[in-house]
Amino acid sequence: MNDSSKKCLCIVSGGMDSTTLLYYMVNQHYETYALTFDYGQKHRKEIMFAKWHCRQLNVKHKLIDIKNIGKLLNSSLTNKHIEIPDGMYNEEVMRITVVPNRNMIMLSIAMGYALSLGIDNITYANHAGDHFCYYDCREEFVNKINDLAKSVDEKQLNILTPFLKLTKADILKLGIGFKIDYSKTTSCYKGGDEPCNKCGTCTERTEAFIQNSIMDPIYTKHEDWLEAVKSYEELKKNQEAKHDKLT
Repeated sequence: MNDSSKKCLCIVSGGMDSTTLLYYMVNQHYETYALTFDYGQKHRKEIMFAKWHCRQLNVKHKLIDIKNIGKLLNSSLTNKHIEIPDGMYNEEVMRITVVPNRNMIMLSIAMGYALSLGIDNITYANHAGDHFCYYDCREEFVNKINDLAKSVDEKQLNILTPFLKLTKADILKLGIGFKIDYSKTTSCYKGGDEPCNKCGTCTERTEAFIQNSIMDPIYTKHEDWLEAVKSYEELKKNQEAKHDKLT
């Protein structure tokens, strides 16, 4: 396939959303290339999963080390002295997990790489659940970065965001159809050997599996899955109680 309009560079972290996006682009018959960033994130074990899925799909994959840049970006995801907060994904406490300008930095590097490869399309897995506190996942940002992508070179680039208005549950439903092995993904921001079941990404992931009526395969024991569900329900109840107090 030589048509650059059917080539795509996919930013893949190794989490649920970007992994699903990788499979989605391949299933949309794009000649797909993948780019992963090591920016010093606490949950960097996700990188090995990004590599694994690219091998399964025979997708050319590049890992870029930008840890020195990550040291400049103050966030609980990169600063060992700031704890990852517990709570639901759409709670105010999650703002401390924002990595300043992360997507702009990654997309800028991706633009240069795409132009070098003769690729017209770049995609990343922003979705509706991210819009609460991640400004670089919102439609306004996408529109502006798309305008910018068309002005950096005579060869115009496109930023594709097929998951922009989907929830994590919607994305999971797509992935189930692709028969993705989600045991080979990670979501927990704390980056431990096992999910903490308390941080925003853990609870959002659990919610997605509950809404699709299946057990998350990251848990090898059914009782561990039930514990994750219990933790999610307790955190959700606490969030609702806080909301009721405010109203």
